[in-house]
Amino acid sequence: MYQNGYEQYKLQSVNTMTSGEMLLLLYDELLKRLARAQIALEDENYDLFNQSVQRSKEIVQYLNTTLNMNYKISYELRRMYDFFLFELSRLQAGRKVAVIQELKPLVAELRDAFKEASKTAVV
Repeated sequence: MYQNGYEQYKLQSVNTMTSGEMLLLLYDELLKRLARAQIALEDENYDLFNQSVQRSKEIVQYLNTTLNMNYKISYELRRMYDFFLFELSRLQAGRKVAVIQELKPLVAELRDAFKEASKTAVV
């Protein structure tokens, strides 16, 4: 009973989000998955590691495919997302924590830039 109510709440929350809020949510989820991948790798839990990296790749692919190419910035973002996908593939193949440590600050910086941009766009 409670689970159904929670699912309805989640669905309503997602449906009422602005595009800026949705974008930040995706970046937060990407950062969470990268952190989870790092912990799983350190714990040698390779199933969770692979799931986390795969989900990270799916998020970046979604961000990449939803770019509006009518804006010049989208071309730069596409290059950044392609780099993220390359690094995630490298991470999946090599299982090196250093790759995650390189990626996380870049993702966080991009997320913060979008957060600031959404604040100025609202005002």
